[in-house]
Amino acid sequence: MNKDQLKYDLRGVSATKDEVHAAIKDLNKGLYPTAFCKILPDIAANDPTFCNLMHADTAGTKTSLAYLYWKETGDINVWRGITQDAIVMNLDDMACVGCTEGIILSSTIGRNKNLISGDVISTIINSTVEFTEQLRKYGIDVHLAGGETADVGDIVRTIDVGYTAFARMKRSELIVNNIQAGDVIVGLASYGQATYENEYNGGMGSNGLTSARHDIFHKEYSKKYPDSYDHNTPDEVIYIGQKKLTDTIEINGQHIPIGKLVLSPTRTFMPVLNEVFKHIKKDIHGIIHCTGGAQTKVLKFTQDVHIIKDNLFPTPPLFELIQAESGTDWKEMYQVFNMGNRLEFYLPEQHAQTIIDVAESFNIDAQVIGRVTDVPQTFLSGKSQLTINSSYGQFEYT
Repeated sequence: MNKDQLKYDLRGVSATKDEVHAAIKDLNKGLYPTAFCKILPDIAANDPTFCNLMHADTAGTKTSLAYLYWKETGDINVWRGITQDAIVMNLDDMACVGCTEGIILSSTIGRNKNLISGDVISTIINSTVEFTEQLRKYGIDVHLAGGETADVGDIVRTIDVGYTAFARMKRSELIVNNIQAGDVIVGLASYGQATYENEYNGGMGSNGLTSARHDIFHKEYSKKYPDSYDHNTPDEVIYIGQKKLTDTIEINGQHIPIGKLVLSPTRTFMPVLNEVFKHIKKDIHGIIHCTGGAQTKVLKFTQDVHIIKDNLFPTPPLFELIQAESGTDWKEMYQVFNMGNRLEFYLPEQHAQTIIDVAESFNIDAQVIGRVTDVPQTFLSGKSQLTINSSYGQFEYT
C-alpha cells in the first residue's frame, strides 16, 4: 500500500470506491449498461418509447470545509456554493445521457441544529431557487419539488446536503456511451470564469475534498473546530497542511483566499451541453463527467479500447497547490482530482470544433485533449486501458 492509499484508508475515504462498486456489482444496470447514469423503463406511463431517469448525490465532505470557512470568516455565502455542488453532481450526470429538460429536483438536508443555524438553512434553500432560475435562463427545464430538512444531530456531525433528480425522456433522445476507436476527446475546463459565473472558479468540483481539506489546512483547525472531522480518524492525518483558510493565492491578478478557492462551486456545464445538443447530439459517441475517479472515470464505461490523453489543460493553480501541500503522487492526482478537465466528449474529429466553439462562447476553455484507439492485442479482452501523457510523466490505468 502506497502512502496516498494509506492516508485515504486512515481518513475513511477511497479514491476508487472499490467497496461500493463491489456491493452494487450484481444490481441491475438498467436498460443501457454503458450509459453514464442508470436508465429505467417508463414505469409511470409504461410507454416503450420513453424512459425514466433518477439520480441522487450530495456535496460530500465539502460541507465540512464550508462549515470551517463560515465559522472562521462569517461569510454565509459559501453555503450557496454547497447548494450548487450538490445540484450539479446530479444534473450534469443526467445531461451526460442527453437530459436537459423536464427535470424534477428534491432536496434532502440533514443538520446538527446545535451547530448549523437557521440562516444557513435559509441560504441553502433560497440559493436552490436562485440556481435553478439561472439554469432556466439557458433553457434548462428544472422544477423544484420541495424536500426534507431534518435535525439529526445524533448522526450528522455538521450538515449533509443532497438532492435527488427525476426526469422522463424519449429513448430516441438518449446518449448511450459507445466510445470507439477513431474518436477524439474534447475536454472542457473546470477552472476560469464562465459567462454565467460571478467570479473565478478554481475547478475543484465535489470530489477529493477530504484529502484536499486535511492536506492543505493547518493543524490549528482540529483544535478550533473539532466538529469538522471524524474523531475516529488518527490524528496524524487530520489537518496536516501549512495553510490558513484566509491565506491568499494570486491568480490572474486577484488575491483569492485559499479556503474560498477550494470551495469554488462545482461548475455546471448544462448551458454548454444544452447548446451543443441543438447542433450535433446524434454525432456524440459518449460524454463523461469526470467526478469520482477523475481522469480515469471513462474506464467504467468502455470496453476493448485504448484511451490516450496527451493534451490535457495546464494544471490550474488549485491542483498545483494541493499536490505541493500533500506530496501526492501525480498518478494518484489524476485519479482523485479532475486536474482542470471535468467534462469530456467522445466523437468523430470533424465535430470537435463545434463543441469547442460553443464552450468558448461561454468563456470556457475547450480543446481536443486526446483520442481513442484499439486496445493492444496483448491486453486482456473486455478491458480498456487509459494512458495519460503529461509534463509529470506517463501514467497507465486499467
